[in-house]
Amino acid sequence: MEQLKETIRIKYHSKEIDHLEYIDGKSDWIDLRAAKDYDLKQGEFALIDLGISVELPRGYEMIIAPRSSTFKNFGLIQTNSIGVVDESYCGDDDVIMMPALAMRDTKISVGDRVCQFRILRHQPTVEFEEVETLGNKTRGGFGSTGKK
Repeated sequence: MEQLKETIRIKYHSKEIDHLEYIDGKSDWIDLRAAKDYDLKQGEFALIDLGISVELPRGYEMIIAPRSSTFKNFGLIQTNSIGVVDESYCGDDDVIMMPALAMRDTKISVGDRVCQFRILRHQPTVEFEEVETLGNKTRGGFGSTGKK
């Protein structure tokens, strides 16, 4: 079965960062790079400029999360845990940013891969049905996975 292909229109705001690349079969996540240099002290907050504006395909949103090595390499925590960019954030000046908190003194250089993204279809319309019981077997509650 042929995989659905969508187009993301991109405006680059920096000639110093590599262009985005989707590596088919390797990962559904695409790396984003810092477009400026940052010299942060422990406890400092910064909006890391990722150097791009995008127009997402109709009916999609972008999810941005740190790369698995971001904390190890830079001591950064993405302050909103994940970022959500909806399709209306699509103007030339709607630059994608990563809100980050430095947990130690750190330096981020232009081109450093600090986060990643993927696009997802919008959630379908849902309705809520209140019930007295769900009628399913209980797993054991929060934190129960792997316990006997």
